[in-house]
Amino acid sequence: MTTSRSGGRERRTGTRGVRGDLLDPLCPTRQLLDRVGTKWTSMVVKVLAEQAPGEIRFAELRRRAPGISQKMLSVTLQSLVRDGLVARRVEPTVPPAVHYRLTGLGLSLEQPLAALRVWAETHMPEIDRNNQRADRSATVDSATHEA
Repeated sequence: MTTSRSGGRERRTGTRGVRGDLLDPLCPTRQLLDRVGTKWTSMVVKVLAEQAPGEIRFAELRRRAPGISQKMLSVTLQSLVRDGLVARRVEPTVPPAVHYRLTGLGLSLEQPLAALRVWAETHMPEIDRNNQRADRSATVDSATHEA
């Protein structure tokens, strides 16, 4: 493995070429994490994983992902299809019946996203307490500065 410097940052190269630099805003890895790290992507992947290896129609997917708008679901699915994480199949009916399923690549994303969901569910009470403590502290600091 060799290293080189690009923009002051060290880059490692290995058998797959240049490894990403998460601190670089133009890094493809960072851009991918921005796409797959959204709550809607996590929710859609979870619903599709529950259906795997089967398919699910758009309307049913929307029903099983509470809070997502039709537009946001559409945008999320388009991104996942483009990345090759989701396959889309259209039946030529009137209106067209559109079906979605996870690809093998998409299925491989479910495990890390599930681990992140478990982490969030486990630590949410502690994070809530920290936020409440910070809010109380900010209120006290604000009152002190006003006096």
